[in-house]
Amino acid sequence: MSDNINNSSTTLTNATGKITNKDLHRSWFRWWYANEIPHTYDRMIAPSLLWAITPILRKLYKDEEDLQEAYLRHTQFYNTQAVWGGGTILGITASLEEARAKSIEEGKRDEAVSGEVINSTKVGLMGPLAGIGDAIDSGTVQYILIAIAMPWAQAGSAWGALFPWLGFVALTYMYGFYFTKLGYKLGRSAAAEIIGGKNIRKILDGLSVLGLFMMGILAANYVKVSSSLQWTISGKEFVLQDILDSILPGLLPLVTVLGVYHYFNKKGLKITQALIGLSVILGVLAGVGIL
Repeated sequence: MSDNINNSSTTLTNATGKITNKDLHRSWFRWWYANEIPHTYDRMIAPSLLWAITPILRKLYKDEEDLQEAYLRHTQFYNTQAVWGGGTILGITASLEEARAKSIEEGKRDEAVSGEVINSTKVGLMGPLAGIGDAIDSGTVQYILIAIAMPWAQAGSAWGALFPWLGFVALTYMYGFYFTKLGYKLGRSAAAEIIGGKNIRKILDGLSVLGLFMMGILAANYVKVSSSLQWTISGKEFVLQDILDSILPGLLPLVTVLGVYHYFNKKGLKITQALIGLSVILGVLAGVGIL
Protein backbone atom coordinates (compact mmCIF):
# COMPACT_ATOMS: atom_id res chain seq x y z
CA MET A 1 0.00 0.00 0.00
CA SER A 2 2.76 2.43 0.98
CA ASP A 3 4.73 1.52 -2.18
CA ASN A 4 1.76 2.45 -4.33
CA ILE A 5 1.44 5.80 -2.54
CA ASN A 6 5.15 6.52 -2.99
CA ASN A 7 5.06 5.61 -6.68
CA SER A 8 2.03 7.81 -7.19
CA SER A 9 3.74 10.69 -5.44
CA THR A 10 6.87 10.28 -7.58
CA THR A 11 4.81 10.34 -10.76
CA LEU A 12 3.12 13.58 -9.75
CA THR A 13 6.42 15.16 -8.80
CA ASN A 14 8.08 14.30 -12.10
CA ALA A 15 5.11 15.21 -14.29
CA THR A 16 5.74 17.98 -16.79
CA GLY A 17 4.20 21.23 -15.61
CA LYS A 18 1.69 23.22 -17.60
CA ILE A 19 2.78 26.74 -18.54
CA THR A 20 0.46 29.29 -16.94
CA ASN A 21 -0.20 32.95 -17.58
CA LYS A 22 1.88 33.70 -14.48
CA ASP A 23 4.83 31.78 -15.95
CA LEU A 24 4.59 33.74 -19.20
CA HIS A 25 4.42 37.04 -17.35
CA ARG A 26 7.42 36.16 -15.23
CA SER A 27 9.47 35.23 -18.29
CA TRP A 28 8.34 38.32 -20.19
CA PHE A 29 9.31 40.56 -17.26
CA ARG A 30 12.77 38.96 -17.06
CA TRP A 31 13.25 39.38 -20.82
CA TRP A 32 11.95 42.97 -20.82
CA TYR A 33 14.19 43.90 -17.90
CA ALA A 34 17.42 42.27 -19.08
CA ASN A 35 17.22 42.02 -22.89
CA GLU A 36 20.21 44.36 -23.41
CA ILE A 37 22.19 43.75 -20.21
CA PRO A 38 24.28 40.59 -20.97
CA HIS A 39 25.11 41.71 -24.53
CA THR A 40 27.98 39.78 -26.12
CA TYR A 41 29.53 39.89 -29.61
CA ASP A 42 29.39 36.15 -30.23
CA ARG A 43 25.93 35.40 -28.80
CA MET A 44 24.35 38.88 -28.84
CA ILE A 45 21.34 38.75 -26.45
CA ALA A 46 20.98 34.98 -26.18
CA PRO A 47 21.90 35.07 -22.45
CA SER A 48 18.92 37.38 -21.89
CA LEU A 49 16.56 34.91 -23.56
CA LEU A 50 18.02 32.04 -21.55
CA TRP A 51 17.60 33.92 -18.26
CA ALA A 52 14.04 34.85 -19.22
CA ILE A 53 12.93 31.34 -20.15
CA THR A 54 14.86 29.49 -17.41
CA PRO A 55 11.88 29.29 -14.97
CA ILE A 56 9.76 27.72 -17.73
CA LEU A 57 12.49 25.26 -18.70
CA ARG A 58 12.96 24.19 -15.08
CA LYS A 59 9.22 23.63 -14.81
CA LEU A 60 9.03 21.59 -18.01
CA TYR A 61 12.12 19.40 -17.85
CA LYS A 62 12.52 17.19 -14.78
CA ASP A 63 15.42 15.19 -16.20
CA GLU A 64 18.74 16.94 -15.64
CA GLU A 65 20.15 16.03 -19.06
CA ASP A 66 17.10 17.36 -20.89
CA LEU A 67 17.31 20.56 -18.88
CA GLN A 68 21.01 21.01 -19.66
CA GLU A 69 20.31 20.40 -23.33
CA ALA A 70 17.62 23.11 -23.26
CA TYR A 71 20.03 25.52 -21.55
CA LEU A 72 22.67 24.94 -24.23
CA ARG A 73 20.06 25.31 -26.96
CA HIS A 74 19.28 28.85 -25.86
CA THR A 75 22.88 30.01 -25.53
CA GLN A 76 23.30 30.03 -29.30
CA PHE A 77 23.36 33.29 -31.26
CA TYR A 78 20.14 35.29 -30.92
CA ASN A 79 19.29 38.91 -31.64
CA THR A 80 15.96 40.65 -32.24
CA GLN A 81 13.91 43.70 -31.32
CA ALA A 82 12.91 43.63 -27.66
CA VAL A 83 9.11 43.86 -27.89
CA TRP A 84 7.61 42.74 -31.19
CA GLY A 85 10.33 40.18 -31.86
CA GLY A 86 11.36 39.35 -28.31
CA GLY A 87 7.87 38.98 -26.89
CA THR A 88 6.49 36.93 -29.77
CA ILE A 89 9.47 34.61 -30.07
CA LEU A 90 9.56 34.13 -26.30
CA GLY A 91 5.96 32.89 -26.38
CA ILE A 92 6.55 30.68 -29.42
CA THR A 93 9.68 29.20 -27.88
CA ALA A 94 7.84 28.44 -24.64
CA SER A 95 5.12 26.71 -26.66
CA LEU A 96 7.62 24.57 -28.58
CA GLU A 97 9.55 23.66 -25.44
CA GLU A 98 6.32 22.61 -23.75
CA ALA A 99 5.41 20.41 -26.70
CA ARG A 100 8.87 18.82 -26.66
CA ALA A 101 8.80 18.20 -22.91
CA LYS A 102 5.34 16.63 -23.13
CA SER A 103 6.41 14.24 -25.88
CA ILE A 104 9.50 13.22 -23.92
CA GLU A 105 7.41 12.60 -20.81
CA GLU A 106 5.08 10.38 -22.83
CA GLY A 107 8.03 8.33 -24.07
CA LYS A 108 7.85 9.71 -27.62
CA ARG A 109 11.29 11.27 -27.76
CA ASP A 110 11.71 10.44 -31.46
CA GLU A 111 8.47 12.24 -32.27
CA ALA A 112 9.23 15.27 -30.09
CA VAL A 113 9.92 18.73 -31.50
CA SER A 114 13.65 18.72 -32.06
CA GLY A 115 16.07 21.27 -30.68
CA GLU A 116 17.03 22.17 -34.27
CA VAL A 117 13.41 23.08 -35.05
CA ILE A 118 13.22 25.29 -31.96
CA ASN A 119 16.43 27.11 -32.85
CA SER A 120 15.61 27.44 -36.55
CA THR A 121 12.22 28.91 -35.63
CA LYS A 122 13.91 31.52 -33.45
CA VAL A 123 16.50 32.39 -36.09
CA GLY A 124 13.94 32.50 -38.89
CA LEU A 125 11.65 34.92 -37.04
CA MET A 126 14.08 37.21 -35.27
CA GLY A 127 14.91 39.29 -38.37
CA PRO A 128 11.42 39.93 -39.84
CA LEU A 129 9.85 40.67 -36.46
CA ALA A 130 12.72 42.97 -35.49
CA GLY A 131 12.15 45.03 -38.62
CA ILE A 132 8.49 45.55 -37.74
CA GLY A 133 9.29 46.35 -34.12
CA ASP A 134 11.97 48.92 -34.93
CA ALA A 135 9.70 50.68 -37.43
CA ILE A 136 6.74 50.84 -35.03
CA ASP A 137 8.36 51.36 -31.62
CA SER A 138 11.37 53.49 -32.50
CA GLY A 139 9.99 55.06 -35.67
CA THR A 140 6.38 55.79 -34.74
CA VAL A 141 5.26 55.27 -31.13
CA GLN A 142 8.30 57.00 -29.65
CA TYR A 143 7.90 60.12 -31.78
CA ILE A 144 4.15 60.36 -31.22
CA LEU A 145 4.79 60.47 -27.47
CA ILE A 146 7.55 63.07 -27.95
CA ALA A 147 5.24 65.20 -30.09
CA ILE A 148 2.53 65.07 -27.43
CA ALA A 149 5.01 66.16 -24.75
CA MET A 150 6.77 68.95 -26.66
CA PRO A 151 4.33 71.73 -25.63
CA TRP A 152 4.82 70.73 -21.99
CA ALA A 153 8.60 70.85 -22.43
CA GLN A 154 8.39 74.31 -24.03
CA ALA A 155 6.28 75.47 -21.11
CA GLY A 156 8.99 74.31 -18.72
CA SER A 157 7.10 71.34 -17.27
CA ALA A 158 9.09 68.28 -16.20
CA TRP A 159 6.38 66.11 -17.78
CA GLY A 160 7.76 67.18 -21.15
CA ALA A 161 10.80 65.03 -20.39
CA LEU A 162 9.16 62.31 -18.29
CA PHE A 163 6.00 61.56 -20.29
CA PRO A 164 7.69 60.15 -23.45
CA TRP A 165 9.85 57.82 -21.38
CA LEU A 166 7.13 56.68 -18.99
CA GLY A 167 4.56 56.33 -21.76
CA PHE A 168 6.95 54.35 -23.96
CA VAL A 169 7.86 51.99 -21.11
CA ALA A 170 4.22 51.39 -20.16
CA LEU A 171 2.92 50.91 -23.71
CA THR A 172 5.70 48.61 -24.90
CA TYR A 173 5.50 46.54 -21.72
CA MET A 174 1.76 45.99 -22.12
CA TYR A 175 1.65 45.04 -25.77
CA GLY A 176 4.92 43.14 -25.45
CA PHE A 177 3.27 40.85 -22.92
CA TYR A 178 0.29 40.54 -25.27
CA PHE A 179 2.67 39.35 -28.00
CA THR A 180 4.19 36.86 -25.57
CA LYS A 181 0.78 35.36 -24.84
CA LEU A 182 -0.13 35.44 -28.53
CA GLY A 183 3.10 33.62 -29.41
CA TYR A 184 2.43 30.94 -26.82
CA LYS A 185 -1.20 30.53 -27.85
CA LEU A 186 -0.65 30.35 -31.61
CA GLY A 187 2.82 28.77 -31.70
CA ARG A 188 4.71 29.27 -34.95
CA SER A 189 1.61 30.70 -36.63
CA ALA A 190 1.85 33.76 -34.33
CA ALA A 191 4.41 35.36 -36.64
CA ALA A 192 1.98 35.18 -39.54
CA GLU A 193 -0.70 36.74 -37.33
CA ILE A 194 1.58 39.66 -36.44
CA ILE A 195 2.94 40.22 -39.94
CA GLY A 196 -0.31 39.69 -41.86
CA GLY A 197 -3.14 39.50 -39.32
CA LYS A 198 -6.13 41.79 -39.90
CA ASN A 199 -6.26 43.15 -36.35
CA ILE A 200 -2.55 43.88 -36.24
CA ARG A 201 -2.74 45.45 -39.71
CA LYS A 202 -5.51 47.78 -38.50
CA ILE A 203 -3.35 48.83 -35.55
CA LEU A 204 -0.36 49.47 -37.81
CA ASP A 205 -2.46 51.46 -40.27
CA GLY A 206 -3.90 53.52 -37.43
CA LEU A 207 -0.44 54.24 -36.02
CA SER A 208 0.79 55.24 -39.47
CA VAL A 209 -2.07 57.70 -39.95
CA LEU A 210 -1.61 59.11 -36.44
CA GLY A 211 2.13 59.39 -37.08
CA LEU A 212 1.51 61.38 -40.27
CA PHE A 213 -0.82 63.74 -38.41
CA MET A 214 1.76 64.24 -35.65
CA MET A 215 4.56 64.89 -38.15
CA GLY A 216 2.36 67.44 -39.89
CA ILE A 217 1.64 69.18 -36.60
CA LEU A 218 5.34 69.19 -35.70
CA ALA A 219 6.33 70.57 -39.10
CA ALA A 220 3.75 73.36 -38.90
CA ASN A 221 4.55 74.38 -35.32
CA TYR A 222 8.24 73.73 -34.81
CA VAL A 223 9.92 74.08 -38.23
CA LYS A 224 10.39 77.82 -38.62
CA VAL A 225 11.31 78.88 -42.16
CA SER A 226 10.17 82.23 -43.55
CA SER A 227 11.20 84.60 -46.34
CA SER A 228 12.35 88.18 -45.80
CA LEU A 229 12.28 88.98 -49.51
CA GLN A 230 10.22 92.00 -50.53
CA TRP A 231 10.13 94.38 -53.50
CA THR A 232 8.29 97.42 -54.79
CA ILE A 233 6.58 97.71 -58.17
CA SER A 234 4.91 100.98 -59.22
CA GLY A 235 4.95 102.19 -55.66
CA LYS A 236 3.29 99.06 -54.32
CA GLU A 237 5.22 96.91 -51.89
CA PHE A 238 5.12 93.13 -52.24
CA VAL A 239 6.20 90.81 -49.41
CA LEU A 240 6.95 87.26 -50.53
CA GLN A 241 6.01 85.71 -47.19
CA ASP A 242 2.57 87.39 -47.25
CA ILE A 243 1.99 86.06 -50.77
CA LEU A 244 2.99 82.53 -49.73
CA ASP A 245 0.76 82.69 -46.64
CA SER A 246 -2.18 83.70 -48.81
CA ILE A 247 -1.58 80.63 -50.97
CA LEU A 248 -0.82 78.10 -48.22
CA PRO A 249 0.23 79.02 -44.67
CA GLY A 250 3.34 77.12 -43.63
CA LEU A 251 4.37 76.42 -47.23
CA LEU A 252 8.11 76.93 -46.67
CA PRO A 253 8.27 74.63 -43.61
CA LEU A 254 6.33 72.02 -45.59
CA VAL A 255 8.75 72.31 -48.55
CA THR A 256 11.69 71.98 -46.14
CA VAL A 257 10.28 68.84 -44.49
CA LEU A 258 9.40 67.27 -47.85
CA GLY A 259 12.87 68.08 -49.16
CA VAL A 260 14.52 66.33 -46.20
CA TYR A 261 12.16 63.36 -46.61
CA HIS A 262 13.02 63.13 -50.33
CA TYR A 263 16.73 63.18 -49.45
CA PHE A 264 16.31 60.36 -46.92
CA ASN A 265 14.24 58.39 -49.40
CA LYS A 266 16.93 58.66 -52.08
CA LYS A 267 20.15 58.57 -50.04
CA GLY A 268 19.13 56.67 -46.94
CA LEU A 269 18.93 57.86 -43.34
CA LYS A 270 22.13 59.94 -43.41
CA ILE A 271 21.17 62.41 -40.70
CA THR A 272 24.51 64.19 -40.31
CA GLN A 273 24.86 64.80 -44.05
CA ALA A 274 21.25 66.04 -44.21
CA LEU A 275 21.84 68.49 -41.36
CA ILE A 276 25.02 69.84 -42.96
CA GLY A 277 23.42 70.14 -46.39
CA LEU A 278 20.30 71.81 -45.01
CA SER A 279 22.40 74.29 -43.01
CA VAL A 280 24.43 75.20 -46.10
CA ILE A 281 21.33 75.65 -48.30
CA LEU A 282 19.47 77.75 -45.72
CA GLY A 283 22.62 79.78 -45.04
CA VAL A 284 23.10 80.59 -48.72
CA LEU A 285 19.44 81.55 -49.18
CA ALA A 286 19.60 83.77 -46.09
CA GLY A 287 22.83 85.32 -47.34
CA VAL A 288 21.28 86.42 -50.64
CA GLY A 289 18.22 87.79 -48.85
CA ILE A 290 15.64 85.18 -49.85
CA LEU A 291 15.16 83.83 -46.32
